[in-house]
Parts: sequence; structure tokens; C-alpha cells
Amino acid sequence: MGNDKERFIRLNEVIKKTGLSKGTIYKYMKDGSFPSNIPISDKVVVWLESEVDQWINSKINEYKTRRQNAIR
Repeated sequence: MGNDKERFIRLNEVIKKTGLSKGTIYKYMKDGSFPSNIPISDKVVVWLESEVDQWINSKINEYKTRRQNAIR
């Protein structure tokens, strides 16, 4: 990572960034295809924004690869 400006984001921001529902986020976390959350208190969990951004970028890259392969 090495990002000096790493930041935590809460579930509502994860939902906004990804367009996924809460249930889908937790389903993907359970099957290992989405970044895990980090408990920071008894009632609060957060995600590292950089990990969520990496997940989004990986989905974009997968889409572009599939699209390019379909054109060939």
C-alpha cells in the first residue's frame, strides 16, 4: 500500500462507490471476492478506501478484457 493518505470508509460510502447493496457486499465478502471490513469498535466496521478502489478497478479491467475479447 504505502499510501500516506489511507482512509477508512463506512458502509454507506462503500455502497455509493460500488453501486452494490449491503447484502451483496456481505455475500461477496463471505466468498472472498470483496475486501474484508475492519472492526474498529463493537458497533463500527470500516473498509480501506484503497482496497475498495482496487476492487472497482479490477471489475473495470475484467469488463474491458471481456469486451475486447468479444470484439476479436
